[in-house]
Amino acid sequence: ASVDDAEAARPVMRQLSDARQPRLKIVWADSKYHNHRLRAWIDRQKNLNWELEVVRRPKGVKGFVLLPKRWVVERTFSWLNRWRRLSRDYEHRADSAESMVRIASIGRMLRRLSPPPKQVAFKYRVMA
Repeated sequence: ASVDDAEAARPVMRQLSDARQPRLKIVWADSKYHNHRLRAWIDRQKNLNWELEVVRRPKGVKGFVLLPKRWVVERTFSWLNRWRRLSRDYEHRADSAESMVRIASIGRMLRRLSPPPKQVAFKYRVMA
């Protein structure tokens, strides 16, 4: 809670190696990550196969603005929150919680891949 987001991003970004995340090309972040020290640290890293793209608000706009790519994470959290085990922090260990997120994500993808169920035609008969 007392660590700046841009400073806390370094240990997380170290884990985004090509071996662990081979398909990762772009990491989107909000304007909090527009930090010169973070940018300098990323530029010094030689083994990064991805780039950091900061999504900024349009200049001169006040109030709520729907930013591109910004709500993808929030939407994903809401989808995962529909799973009972993820609605609260039931897991005591981080690896167990990570496994539950993976299982929920797999379930979501399987639902998207399966064809929609066929609707049974409603038949109304009057019984005399």
